[in-house]
Amino acid sequence: MQLIKINPLIDKVRYRRHLNIVIVAAIITLIVGSLGIAQALIALYPDPSGSHFHWNITGVIITSLAIGFVLNKYRSHDFMTEVTYVWNLKQALNKINRKMLRITPASEMGNYHAMLALQYSYAGSRLLWQLDDNTIIMEELAIAQAKLDGLAEQYGLTLDVDDYTEQMLQQIPKPKA
Repeated sequence: MQLIKINPLIDKVRYRRHLNIVIVAAIITLIVGSLGIAQALIALYPDPSGSHFHWNITGVIITSLAIGFVLNKYRSHDFMTEVTYVWNLKQALNKINRKMLRITPASEMGNYHAMLALQYSYAGSRLLWQLDDNTIIMEELAIAQAKLDGLAEQYGLTLDVDDYTEQMLQQIPKPKA
């Protein structure tokens, strides 16, 4: 997944507005749908003991599946462009974070794929934090980036995030115990 610039390709205001609309719509749908389904099931199949937990949870599950289906179906719609991009970027960053115990030692040993994964992770995190106006830990990110830049210089490597692919994570060796 390639990183893109915030403007003009991702309009920060449009992203926030569309994300908020998607979140509110999902919440309202979950509330109305799960209550509606649960009430319909309770009316059709009343329980003499008065416990309708299983119908309530069934309503939540059915509504959640419906929301997931609709979001997946319309993920390529123009309205969802920025929201889907951020969703995919977060998934890519999570894959890197799950391998961080492998990536960190390998990068310190000069492994190109590990350093490139870190570079992508830092650039992607910076983009997400700018979109969400979450600049609290940007200073820590700058320190980590400076350390990575020093390692790249030490090993004579050029790190371009456009060269990163998810398959590179498989080529990073496991740390020796």
